Amino acid sequence: MEKVILKDEVGKGKQVYFSYFRDGEFWYKTDSGFIFPISLKDINEQKLTLLATDKAIYFMRWIRKYIEEVSS
Repeated sequence: MEKVILKDEVGKGKQVYFSYFRDGEFWYKTDSGFIFPISLKDINEQKLTLLATDKAIYFMRWIRKYIEEVSS
């Protein structure tokens, strides 16, 4: 797997796009094609609203978390 750099995924106006929902997770894709999950539990606990398309910087915590998971 190619190394994913967080700054490249969220910088310079990059966007994320909702891809699908499966097994309690919303899966989003960045402009560069990196796919990452957000758990329904996180959304409910924090009372968040997810848009189908949004600024990637708003999703940085989940992108970072998944980069760390797949890199270890």
